[in-house]
Parts: sequence; structure tokens; C-alpha cells
Amino acid sequence: MDNSKHAFDVRIDNAFDFLSDEYAALFNDSAATAFQHPLWLHGLYGKLAPGVGAKPLIVVVRHRASGTLAMVLPLLRLRRGPVRTVEFADLRVSDYLAPVCTAQVFSDLLQDEKACLELRRLVKPFDLLRMPKLPDGRIPLENLLAAPRRIAMDTNAYSTVLFAPFEQWRANALDRSYQKELAKKSRQLHRKGAVSFSCCGDAASVTEAMEVMKKLRGPRFQAQGDGDLLQRPEYFAFYSEVAARGLNSFVRLYVMKMDGEIIAAVLGLHHGDNLLVIMSAFDIAGYKNQSLGALTFEQVARDCIERGDHILDFTIGDESYKRLFGAKPSPMWSVTQAGSLAGSVALLALKQAPWIKLAAKRMAGYKLLPARISTRLR
Repeated sequence: MDNSKHAFDVRIDNAFDFLSDEYAALFNDSAATAFQHPLWLHGLYGKLAPGVGAKPLIVVVRHRASGTLAMVLPLLRLRRGPVRTVEFADLRVSDYLAPVCTAQVFSDLLQDEKACLELRRLVKPFDLLRMPKLPDGRIPLENLLAAPRRIAMDTNAYSTVLFAPFEQWRANALDRSYQKELAKKSRQLHRKGAVSFSCCGDAASVTEAMEVMKKLRGPRFQAQGDGDLLQRPEYFAFYSEVAARGLNSFVRLYVMKMDGEIIAAVLGLHHGDNLLVIMSAFDIAGYKNQSLGALTFEQVARDCIERGDHILDFTIGDESYKRLFGAKPSPMWSVTQAGSLAGSVALLALKQAPWIKLAAKRMAGYKLLPARISTRLR
């Protein structure tokens, strides 16, 4: 018997501790993204999932010989109407989804047929398996799940490469006419009062910034008809806890102030040498002619460069402002699999009837639905 082909044990552990030392070590060595960070998943399973009626489905894979952690696949079970779905731990707050393991371990796992069959058995039953927001093909999740080949999503992610000094990056990334426009807007803004830009450094400043973000975002998203996640208590609690616990390490919360009052805020996740922008808010009504969002992101880029970061990642969404900062698109991928007739009908409907997605988006303020609502201001 070739033991190398039976090297893994696969189990469901819905009480898995994402703050444990073994998960921290696995995450640090893995090809996972910021959205699988210990603090992020701890908050998502502990705060967010119970609030929206999602049930954990945490697949834990260990090396059989040593018992050490090899992979964690953070999933959820949800009911969307009559359809039972299994999907990544996302709940509309994560932009990139990935199993937590190294590429080599994933490759080895695919060679363990018994482990693969057990994993596929454990995630059942489901009507629909949904794995969107896959950033690339380095880890072919569809092979592990015996699912159909991945397909491109109808949206991209955007990131810009940073380098020092800031002035050189700015000259290279921004169109010359846009540089002049922002310089003009900056002068206009500074004539209105004392402008400051900083990164929150303590719990009190985080609390203040999150409350202001909630206040600024509500009317804007309500006017767009989408609603805003921060207006929902369970989501506000999730983002606030992640921001507070991850401050000065995993999280950066930037604020721009006018005469001591916050007029703009940007929440980002720091992972490796990347900063991922996940949420922002601006006092558009008070500064509608000053391009407040662009001026804020310009200062975010400056701070990242001064800290030695190499990538400013604007994450998912085809908003036009991202290209103005030299951001390039990267395709995103989705894996779906029907597990029943009801799942096949639901999958066909989502593919063939765009109005269903629109209806789901408009109802998202009343209950959790498949549509993803952007968490950023355009």
C-alpha cells in the first residue's frame, strides 16, 4: 500500500479556533488572502454568521502521520429561499476567497483520493455550491470539489504597484492633467480650513471613525437604492471589532479631518506588503467640488509608500476612479456546482435571467441574498 496517497485526515470542526497558534502558523505560510486572516474569520464566524442565520461548515485537513494542520476550508451553510447553499465564509464582506494552505499541500491533497472523496461527502448535502471571488488559478479548487471548470466573473479586481519616492510614483501612475486637477482641488480644500490626514492609533479614534463612516455612508447608499452594510447592526459590529482588534497590525483606518472633524475615512487590511481597501466614506455633500475621495486615496498611497508597501489593492469592483490611480484589472473567477434539481434550476436562473440578480440586490436590505453589494463609495 502506498501510504503517500493516504496522507491526510479530513473532518468537520465547526468549533475550530481561528485565533489558535496552529492556525496562525498555517495562515502565515499559506497562499491565502487577507480575508482568511485569523481576526477576519474569527469575527465572521463569531459575530456575523449568527446574526444572519448562517451555519459554520469548517473543513479541517490534517497530516495523518503527525496530526499537524494542513488545510482549512472555511465554508458556510445558508438557505436562500428554498435553496440550500454551501459557500465560502464571505457574507458579502470578503473580496478574495481561498483555502488556507500552501500550493504544495493542495497538490498533495489532490493525490489523496480517499481524502478528496471524504471532503466531498462532508460538504453535502446542498442544492447549490457557490465559490465566487477566486483570485487566480494557482489552487484549482474545482478539482478538489469535483466541480465544473471555473468561469470568469463579470467584474474585476484592481491594484496599483507602488514605489518610492511618492512624487515619482504619482508622476508615473496618474495622468498629468489629473495631477494638475488634484493639486487644484487640494488647494481649494486647504482654503476651507485646517486639513489633516492620519491613521487611527487607538480604540477611541477607531470608534469615532467607524461612527462617522456609518453616518456618511447611509444616505449615499440609500439614494442609490442598494442600502449599506454598515447600517445593519451585525455588520457594523463585525467591521468595528476587526478594526479595533487589528489596529496597528492587520488593519489601517485612515481619516482626513477639516478643523478637527472627520470628513473622509478609508478602512484597509494590511497583508504582506499589500494594503487592501475594503471600505471608504466621504462627506460628499459638504465637499462635492473638491474630489474628496481622490484626494484621500492620494494620501493613502503616500502613506503606504512611506511604510514600504508595494501594492495598493482597490479589490473587487469596476469603479472608474481606480484606473485614475494606475490600477490594472485582474480577472476574478467563480466555481459553482448543482447538487440537486432545485440547485440546477437556481443555477440556470442566475445565469439566464439578470433581472433575478437585480431583484436580489434590491432586497438585500431585508434578508441575505446572493447578490454582492459593493462596500465602497463610487
